[in-house]
Amino acid sequence: MKILIIGLGSIATKHINALNSQYKDITFYAYRSKKNASKIDGIINLYELDELDELNQKFDFAIISNPTNLHAEFIKILANKNIDLFIEKPPVHSLNDIEKLISTINDSNIQTYVACNLRFNPCIQFLKKYLSTNTYSINEVNIYCGSYLPDWRPNKDYKTIYSANAEMGGGVHLDLFHELDYTHWLFGKPLKSHSIKRSVSTLNINAFDYANYILEYEKFTANIVLNYYRKDPKRIIEIVFENETFNIDLIKNRITDSKEKIIFESVNYNALDAYKFQMENFITTLKSNQKQINTFIESIEILKTCLA
Repeated sequence: MKILIIGLGSIATKHINALNSQYKDITFYAYRSKKNASKIDGIINLYELDELDELNQKFDFAIISNPTNLHAEFIKILANKNIDLFIEKPPVHSLNDIEKLISTINDSNIQTYVACNLRFNPCIQFLKKYLSTNTYSINEVNIYCGSYLPDWRPNKDYKTIYSANAEMGGGVHLDLFHELDYTHWLFGKPLKSHSIKRSVSTLNINAFDYANYILEYEKFTANIVLNYYRKDPKRIIEIVFENETFNIDLIKNRITDSKEKIIFESVNYNALDAYKFQMENFITTLKSNQKQINTFIESIEILKTCLA
């Protein structure tokens, strides 16, 4: 396989490792915006987009993992070159001119996938199957994800990374897009949504460091809280059924009931495994020319809730 990478950062490295662990004979090309970009073994640097024209037909797909505010630009460029796209979440940072971008993708007839690897977390997978067969009504859903932004990249000043800067497409609502994504995937599109987004914590950044969503469904309400400033990470889902309560801990990879009885647990699961499962699913679907599970257009519908 020959794969093009746009944005050779930490996320791209995870995707590269996932690919190398499962497939052989891969040639990686990376578009680099700076001429003095460091060379990495096994990756061929490209410095001009014109170079893509010569290589266009060789690419199996492209990974877009640069800062979110640059996604739309490269999605358009690569779609016009008929290159299938694996797009790191969120798909874009703004809905400006989104219909034009969707038209470009449709006209190119390419496959697109927006990478939300938490869909491949074993607890989320268990819930997806359980909810499809469960007959008990849901009364309430509560979701919480809080972590400490300075710990994300300890070797960098957190105020300089794109997560902390709104103009680069940063903000907790976009970085933690996973929570909105799996909520839509598990429970469907809400009838209505309301949100509060603020930046008032001691982190002192201009991007949103707190977001609270209230999603109205026909028979229940879901509440989602996201933040950048919690030093003791917490990532949970609480589903209040009419007869029972499920507590899902996405850090411990465990689901318990109200009496703390373990309903499901994945002891040997590693968070990096989701990247492998995700990439395998993407490539299998790509090769069979089937519809991806989370296309660009589908993810834009979730982004509309995110940005509302």
